[in-house]
Amino acid sequence: MQEGRDAGAVRLDDPWYDALASGWGELDGTGVPATPAPETAGGEPRHSATDIYQEVQRSAAFQEVRSRYRRFVVPATAAFFVWYVAYVVAAIAAPGVMARPVAGAVNVAMVAGLGQFLSTFLLTWAYARHARLRRDRDALDLRWTVFDRTRSKEPVEAGETARGNER
Repeated sequence: MQEGRDAGAVRLDDPWYDALASGWGELDGTGVPATPAPETAGGEPRHSATDIYQEVQRSAAFQEVRSRYRRFVVPATAAFFVWYVAYVVAAIAAPGVMARPVAGAVNVAMVAGLGQFLSTFLLTWAYARHARLRRDRDALDLRWTVFDRTRSKEPVEAGETARGNER
């Protein structure tokens, strides 16, 4: 609990507070949080930011970005986890093997332990490279789509991006 602050005195008009940025939680003049009603433009109801995000999430472009992410992350995580568990199990179950000298005072356990650090850095590099080459451009297009749609409150068509279907 925070000292010197009453729970009711915490301000929610922080510009970084997402609910207020989308219009949720603002007071309606009577002291009660209001739910924003969909505005109309040209006689048609305008889509809320939530609707736009959900439409983008259901789009083929978003699903492809998520699929590319999962195709890298799931096998990489599994491989790293197996490598880590193998190191721990070997350290516990085969101390004789881990104590074998490799070069001077350096033994198998030290080499495998340093290999854990090396594999972490390599995996980080591979993840960043995969993201840069296979996901970042499409994710940026999706971000611009959301930005454009939330500004204009237009519906998003399946598979549409801010730059159009260039590919």
